Amino acid sequence: MKNPNILFVMADDMGYWSMGCAGNKEVQTPNLDRLAEEGMYFPEYFCTSPVCSPARASVLCGKMPSGHGVLDWISKGHINYEDVASDLRKAHQDPRAPWEYAWSKQQLEGDEAIRYMEGLRTYTDILAEHGYICGLAGKWHLGDAGCPQHGFSYWEPLAMGGDNYFYPVVLRDGKFDMLRHTYITNYITDKALNFLRNRDTEKPFYLSVHYTAPHSPWERNQHPEEFYDLYEDCPFAETPNVPPHKWGHAYSQEERRKRLQGYYAAVTAMDSDIGKLVGYLKKEGLWDDTIVIFTADNGMSMGHHGIFGKGNGTFPLNMYDTAVRVPMIVTYPRGIRGGCVAKGLYSHYDLMPTIAGLMGEAPEEGCPGRSFQEIFQGEVPDGRDAVVVYDEYGPARMIRTEEYKYIHRYPYGENEFYDLKADPGEESNLALSKDPAVLKTIAALRSRMEQWFVQYSDPDKDGTKQAVCGLGQIDLVGRAGEGREAFVGQEG
Repeated sequence: MKNPNILFVMADDMGYWSMGCAGNKEVQTPNLDRLAEEGMYFPEYFCTSPVCSPARASVLCGKMPSGHGVLDWISKGHINYEDVASDLRKAHQDPRAPWEYAWSKQQLEGDEAIRYMEGLRTYTDILAEHGYICGLAGKWHLGDAGCPQHGFSYWEPLAMGGDNYFYPVVLRDGKFDMLRHTYITNYITDKALNFLRNRDTEKPFYLSVHYTAPHSPWERNQHPEEFYDLYEDCPFAETPNVPPHKWGHAYSQEERRKRLQGYYAAVTAMDSDIGKLVGYLKKEGLWDDTIVIFTADNGMSMGHHGIFGKGNGTFPLNMYDTAVRVPMIVTYPRGIRGGCVAKGLYSHYDLMPTIAGLMGEAPEEGCPGRSFQEIFQGEVPDGRDAVVVYDEYGPARMIRTEEYKYIHRYPYGENEFYDLKADPGEESNLALSKDPAVLKTIAALRSRMEQWFVQYSDPDKDGTKQAVCGLGQIDLVGRAGEGREAFVGQEG
């Protein structure tokens, strides 16, 4: 049997709730909704960490952040600054330079490349070994973006993580330079289509299309008017309108509306370009032989719980479902019956064993996930032997079953416990309850969680021992870091 092609599309900071097929009646996502109709929708899929870089590393290698060592979003180590185009470096030195240069100056000036994924085996490594042509278009955000890594031969990355939508810094002719008046979503799609048009047709392909949408910024000047104006009169009733969270930041009703309008615009613009990719596959006769996977690196609260942000939208770092639960749709016409809905809880750490399993391989030791590759033979997964998922963000860890969620913040709290059947919105924290039955449940969950993390963590990279504040990672952790500070805010 011929190995299937794989198109992997990843959004950035997209909540599970922000698609029409997820029940949102306001956001316009016709192409994603159609993918759900033509494939399998996973209503309860989770990231491994509610922030981009750790979650993306886990997708690729199948390990938890405490196993691979990427524990916060990467804010240094993107590239070697000498690889930045001379005109862009000059702009960074100009105090009169326009606003669009400020972010790349902060992130890139004086930077030295760090390969945060060095030594890890990824599913793209496995695919390349099995004859796949592997391509990347868009956000990498795992260090040393100037050099293709882990089986990728087609390499069209962004320099950093999030960026201005119309002024992104990308790799062109061996140098990182700023595009002007070029919408980053369209740029990423164009690079993806270029790969599809010019690939070696004698070999199967794997293509990662990593959008920055719908990550901030969300101002009107960051998105095409045709998408921004779609939501001019939207009441935004599908997202909670509640007071700011006690750990978060204050915002006005006007700010709430502008953020939601930009967020929805970014989602719909991305959805439009996903339609272009699917249209190309169908037009060129590739659709039936291609597995299409759509997901996001982490979730996002857009007013939920009074938060605008992901896991680091608050401090202490939060793990509400809106931060850790992500969209997941998989289509494959040769195997998956349209309109299927997966049962049970799944995690991004399940992707590595699933794709490795398609190649007849197993992931290396230290990968906790389980393959769900049976879906490609027409089966619908009916729950799991252990219906539970785990999450972490530095010193905060979570265990979640279908009934309960427990969050433990090392070394001294505040901890959280939610009865999800009675309180699906996670509004009532029962961690301080004196009820013996509640205390017994919490103790059992904590014990199970701690035993699991002992099994799947590297003591040299254990997040509970790291000074992760949600402000960014700037170096390797553990012995590989040779004693250097690894996180922004660590010195404080």
